[in-house]
Amino acid sequence: MPRFFIDRVVPAKVGDCIAIDGIDANHIKKSLRMNVGETLTVCDGHGWDYETEIVALENSAVVSKVKSVWENQTEPSLQVTLYQGLPKGDKWETVIQKCVEVGVTKLVPVVMARSIAKPGENIQKKWERWQKIANEAAGQCGRGILPQVEKPISFTDLVTRIAKEKTLVCYEEGGAPFGEQISKEDAALSLVIGPEGGLDLSEVEKMKAAGGIVVTMGPRIMRTETAPIAAMAVLMEKSGNWR
Repeated sequence: MPRFFIDRVVPAKVGDCIAIDGIDANHIKKSLRMNVGETLTVCDGHGWDYETEIVALENSAVVSKVKSVWENQTEPSLQVTLYQGLPKGDKWETVIQKCVEVGVTKLVPVVMARSIAKPGENIQKKWERWQKIANEAAGQCGRGILPQVEKPISFTDLVTRIAKEKTLVCYEEGGAPFGEQISKEDAALSLVIGPEGGLDLSEVEKMKAAGGIVVTMGPRIMRTETAPIAAMAVLMEKSGNWR
């Protein structure tokens, strides 16, 4: 069944009408060629799903009526923020898509010492594309929220954030065993992955001083686009979210 997100803070009730506009409305009408009487699944982005029936196809919107309401069952109990050393464009887009599918809550690109890619110009346009990729991945895999992608931040900003939250810093030169730092009691944690060139030792020391837990994912060095996907899979399994 086709699935679409809306931004609705107050949950809808059976009988309420929901309007879907913009690109999604065009997709429903022109690509899917759906008609009045057909069924859509709508998610409010805050954990509630709705089975709805299309009741009107307007010029700028698709209107559907709520037939049933249920709490989304796909969101993990562990909220994960990924801080990724900003990689080249196509690699970052792969990370966004796959980590959203696995269960990440927020993705934050970080400009690090060994980052090859730089934010550059047109960051607003790039960010809009990144968020669109996250939104599409969330819809495809049945997420109950739209994971947020932030615009790039500096390493200094990252260190400030680390001081406020449990953070696992994945370092290719070694550290505590990654899987042993995760508990089913953890409600939220952050994960740091380096860029193509890896983490600089000075960066590791600064994050450790701020409270970051330096961890190893084993003897093999993964590519920057592989490491966060593998780490997210371990986080989901160790926190009891793969069952």
